[in-house]
Parts: sequence; structure tokens; C-alpha cells
Amino acid sequence: MRIVLIGPPGAGKGTQARVLADLLSVPAISSGDLFRAEIGRGSELGELVRQHTQAGELVPDELTTALVTQRLREPDAADGFLLDGFPRTVRQAELLQEALGEDGTVLDAVLAFDMPDDEIVQRLTGRRLCPACGTTVHTVFSPPRVPDRCDGCEGALVRRADDTEETVLRRLAVYAEQTVPLLRWYTDRDLLVHVDAMGTVAEVSDRMRSALAAVAL
Repeated sequence: MRIVLIGPPGAGKGTQARVLADLLSVPAISSGDLFRAEIGRGSELGELVRQHTQAGELVPDELTTALVTQRLREPDAADGFLLDGFPRTVRQAELLQEALGEDGTVLDAVLAFDMPDDEIVQRLTGRRLCPACGTTVHTVFSPPRVPDRCDGCEGALVRRADDTEETVLRRLAVYAEQTVPLLRWYTDRDLLVHVDAMGTVAEVSDRMRSALAAVAL
């Protein structure tokens, strides 16, 4: 299957992408991972991406789509793929549709992970990271035994710079402006399937599988 996963920051779509990729035996493809890989390789595309990101600019839709399309044409994606983090805008969706059409393929479904903004703010602002060992905890959902200390190595826990309430609210505003219109665009094409992202990873995974089973009928 060829599937796009859409959702606001903190809704858990990255985690569910890995679950679904294992279930379907297809690659989970993230545009952010592709950006970093191309920059690391020093490719021509990577250099263009680096120039935009260093200037604090968004990577143009055409460049992002070219990079994703290049990845989709690799052998491991021939029988299907999951796209996580792309497309983010209607223009990117249009370009993706054109590229897939050139290859004689289409999307099977677009999964939209739904979660209230207040829950997302609580999830992201409560995350804490141990820089020493990489452990991640949550002040509400998985608090450490000793406040502000890692259970594993006893290192000091810190909050990531992008997990402040101000930053999270700004990211949600960008999502509402750029990506919510994309949900309507895919709805008009009978591709959008909503998934309730509240609950445990296992609960959301079960809902996701049920939604895809209904699509496949």
C-alpha cells in the first residue's frame, strides 16, 4: 500500500509509521530524514537544502518533492511506502500526485491522526530528555522516581528547546495554516481516513489497522 500519514506535532504519527511499516513490510519515509541524509552525502540536492535551511528558509515545495520522488523510485518502495511529514501543503500534494501519475501509481489512503491542541501541548511541554543516556520521560505520563533525574544513569533531565509552550503553540499555528487545508484537499479525493490518536500506542495502532482494513475492502 501507498499511504500518507498526517497529524499535528506530538500526535504520535512517527511512532505509528514505524508500527505500520513493520506490519506492511514497506519503508517509512520521512522528508526530514531525507534532508539530513542528502546534506550528509554532499549531493547537489543536499547542498540546495542546506542553503535554504542555513538561511532560515523553508525548503521549496518543488525541491522537497524532487527529493521524496527520488526516494520513492528506489527498489524497496516499489511495492508500497509510508510518507511521514510529507506532503505538508496542498502544493506539495499536487506535485506528489503528478509525480506518482508519471510512475503509473496512486495513493491508497491518507491517515489523519486527530488530537486536541491542549493534549498536544501537555504531551510536548512535559517531555524531558537525559542528554547523558538519551532516555526520554514525561513529567505526567511517565515521571522519574526522583524529580529532574534520570532513572537509568541519574543524569539531569532537560527540556528540549522546541518543547516550550511558546514553540509548541507556534508549531500548531503553522500546522493549522499550512496542513489543515491539505486534509480538505484529500477529503475531496476520497482518500482521507481519520484516526483517533488519543490513548496508548497499542490502542492507536489498533484503530489505525482497523481504518486501513476498511479502506482495503
